Amino acid sequence: MASSAVASSAMAAIRSSTRAVQPTSLSSQQGRHIVRCSLSSLHLRLSPTFPSQKQSLAFLPPSSLRSALHPPHPSQFSQWKKLRDAALFRPRTLVSSATASDASLPLGLTRAAAPLLPQIDISPSGAKPEDYAGDLLVLGLFSEAVTKSGDFQKLTATGVPYGELVGELVQETDFKGKPGQTAVVRVSGEKVKRVAIVGLGSSKESSVAAGFRALGQALATIAKESKALSAGVAVVGREGSDQNPEIAGAIAAGAVLGSYEDQRFKSEPKPITLAEVDILGLGTSKELKRAIGVAARLAAGVILTKQLVNAPPNILTPAAMAEVAENIAAAHADVMTVKILEKEECEQLGMGAYLGVSAASELPPKFIHLTYTPFEEEPKKEPKKKLVIIGKGLTFDSGGYNLKAGPGSMIEQMKFDMGGAGAALGAAKAIGAIQPEGVEVHFIVAACENMISGTGMRPGDILTASNGKTIEVNNTDAEGRLTLADALVYACKLEPDAIVDLATLTGACIVALGGDIAGLFTPFDSVAEELSAAAKAAGEKFWRMPMEEAYKEQLKSPIADFVNTGSRAGGSITASLFLKEFVDEKIPWAHLDIAGPVWNEKKGGATGFAVQTLVRWVQSHATAAASL
Repeated sequence: MASSAVASSAMAAIRSSTRAVQPTSLSSQQGRHIVRCSLSSLHLRLSPTFPSQKQSLAFLPPSSLRSALHPPHPSQFSQWKKLRDAALFRPRTLVSSATASDASLPLGLTRAAAPLLPQIDISPSGAKPEDYAGDLLVLGLFSEAVTKSGDFQKLTATGVPYGELVGELVQETDFKGKPGQTAVVRVSGEKVKRVAIVGLGSSKESSVAAGFRALGQALATIAKESKALSAGVAVVGREGSDQNPEIAGAIAAGAVLGSYEDQRFKSEPKPITLAEVDILGLGTSKELKRAIGVAARLAAGVILTKQLVNAPPNILTPAAMAEVAENIAAAHADVMTVKILEKEECEQLGMGAYLGVSAASELPPKFIHLTYTPFEEEPKKEPKKKLVIIGKGLTFDSGGYNLKAGPGSMIEQMKFDMGGAGAALGAAKAIGAIQPEGVEVHFIVAACENMISGTGMRPGDILTASNGKTIEVNNTDAEGRLTLADALVYACKLEPDAIVDLATLTGACIVALGGDIAGLFTPFDSVAEELSAAAKAAGEKFWRMPMEEAYKEQLKSPIADFVNTGSRAGGSITASLFLKEFVDEKIPWAHLDIAGPVWNEKKGGATGFAVQTLVRWVQSHATAAASL
């Protein structure tokens, strides 16, 4: 498609849409990886560049983004730029409780402000750490590099930049190189204003993903506290490592995630100062640049998930979540499509379990089906794998008539009951940007609220799911599995190679595994191994749990096929056994209970958990990453 035709197509697509989109763009700066702020309230725009022939701006969404990856003819550039700017810088609102046909103000007259998002220029540098000039130099030290207090010469001899200064800092702060341990000193008469050391733990035990992402996050925290504009970061003792691309990517992701703070609902947000990060001492190879770019895209997905899970229920309604999915699809229109099923369509499909949960709410349910289909040079060529990711999408869970009440009910935090959906949509955003080849991915969310009203589901009601199985509701607060039941039946009809559902499903899983570890339930060893490997690479913690068939006895009903919940003992296990009844036994499937790690109680906010594991899992099935 010619450049002028692409521009016309872009503007036509934007005019025809009632919901404007902030597209992803690729920067033309050589070797730089730039995180840019978007005008929309949930969308992080990233523009990493890669050492490739396709380094021009992708400015829309057009019908084929690939055709837009080539710059227009110089004679057409001025017109192209005007069209692009008109598309990109038009005021937009992404999150609203009002639908397209309902312009009423949301409850409390609250709207999410455009977020302050990281705008960080990240690149690998060939400079030595001791030659770096900037506001802040951060040195990652393994515990082995920290010798006895006062042994300054040994520190210098082992290659630690500013060895004597670091030695004094080690002595004064009792620095041991433990994971997350930091110390900072202000210096004068040097090329940098501050030197910081960050502990990485033992080099033998350090996880590349978790350990070096923590280094990037520590850098961001120190930069925030010192108001540094520029920072250099080096890992002492890792020069020449074959893991350097992974290390660089993890540091980059950490720097982006550590710089982000959700301030959309603050009346006086604080600005983000960090603008430039140089990763020192790991080389400047194409692989490093690509790894940093992929990490930036992945971080964008994690940030989207954090924003979704943090958003209050008067803002993030089922309709607003559907709008987010539409924006993700439109931003990657060359590889993504979206279908939103309304209540009537769900009725036609027999989704009685899902609709039973949503019945009490005045807000209509939205069944979201977002599809990623890799771009293929040969249109008739089919992807080798088809995967489905399902996220539980309860935008608020009151518990229904089994109301969440009393100490420990956490009803005020039940905005995060869509944490599974948030992770699924964050992964969708990242996959749309990374574009792995050879794998088709479907993202499904049955979005709704669980409320109380005269039309609501009652204890004792019997629901009929879309596979014909009947469910006696013995607890309206065990609603997530009811929405997932119809979503799983829908997913099986797609005939995928594997299905993963994830949900903040049970408090029992938190009791069993605590707040940092998610439960992995599957009858398929192959899927367990794939997800465990993906989680390890992502630096996220999962533990495989048993699916004891004997516990299924607890789900028997005298008048229906099942009740929707068993006893409190083994509650997460019986929940997984319930879900299993709605999955084709021939299709590999896993259920992830992320109730614990989806929320950080100490910080009072979302963690973005599971996005990186999901993306790694999809990538493990891909033939290659698209050339970006």
